[in-house]
Amino acid sequence: MPDPGALAIDLCRQLGFAAAGLCSAEPTTRADELIAWLEAGRAGSMEYLREQLEFRLDPQKLLPGAKSIIMVADLYSPRSAAEPQTPPFHGRIARYARGRDYHLTIKKRLHALADALRAHLALPPHIKRAASAEKAEVSPHERSGQGGPRRFRSFVDTAPILEREYAARAGLGWIGKHTLLIHPKIGSYTLLGGIATTLDLKPPPEQPAIPDHCGTCTRCIDACPTSAITPYSVDGSRCISYLTIERREAIDPAQHTAIGDWIYGCDICQEVCPHNSPRPDPAGAALAQPDYAAQRSSLGLLEVLNWTENDRRTTFETSSMKRATLAMMKRNAIICAGNALSRREDPGLRSRLRQVSEDASETGLVRLTASQVLARLGG
Repeated sequence: MPDPGALAIDLCRQLGFAAAGLCSAEPTTRADELIAWLEAGRAGSMEYLREQLEFRLDPQKLLPGAKSIIMVADLYSPRSAAEPQTPPFHGRIARYARGRDYHLTIKKRLHALADALRAHLALPPHIKRAASAEKAEVSPHERSGQGGPRRFRSFVDTAPILEREYAARAGLGWIGKHTLLIHPKIGSYTLLGGIATTLDLKPPPEQPAIPDHCGTCTRCIDACPTSAITPYSVDGSRCISYLTIERREAIDPAQHTAIGDWIYGCDICQEVCPHNSPRPDPAGAALAQPDYAAQRSSLGLLEVLNWTENDRRTTFETSSMKRATLAMMKRNAIICAGNALSRREDPGLRSRLRQVSEDASETGLVRLTASQVLARLGG
């Protein structure tokens, strides 16, 4: 019988993951740090981080009896990829959200990985997965008898587990000063997923322990428009990605200018990182998942301001951007429009802002944001 750990890594490569590694399912070593971050209010309105705290601190709460974690990384943009020019009066989309929904892309292969491990290790036929969206993440392949039950729990960003910490433990990189995982060869444009399992999987001897290579560099800290980054910590309540994706309420007008033209997410701290700079040999170009090829890099601001709910659903049908509601997308577009109009006039866009601010059919969030932006523009 093949070594289960080596088999798992080999299967990850066959499934097209750019990197994979193994680590034990021990509790986090950063519990105090996480609790202090939450207590300082740096999670903003992300209350779900508090509600599931006990699970985040210990993977065995997520999967009782878990012994090992298989961590994988998908590359969504090679470091050699040039950033396209954003057209005037468009809002930029963070690179990870430009292609197909990574949750579905990664989760499908994680389930396939669990199925393959079951088949190779002679585990019995799997129990049918539950139908609900949350329970669909569970692949409960079990066997009673010798060795005890063997189970798998896949996760891709939605389960309460500290993915970056376990990815670093599994040799996929180090956690940089901007708190994102950095792989020494392919950079930080990666999406993480994994499987917690009751199997006892040993890391292969060649699995590296990646030391921190940030050194004295402070480019990500210096470049952040909202000053959200301090070394190895991000004030989530100030981060542009949080403001445009997670926050469902109005955004403080004092933060509008700093958002610039980012309508969904932000890549600035990654764009300035030396570990994402192009190399003569574009390492990782062949490892980028085709599913993440950009369907769109930006959205027209006037287009978004004219959207109906059906327009939003159609546009985001295969995208992870469906997380943002119509009101949130219009709020973001209004802020980007204000920033664009402060540099260059567009009568049609300004007129649309006035209409939105007075339209009783729009949500209070949208009308308020339009009024705030018009006041800043002086009209």
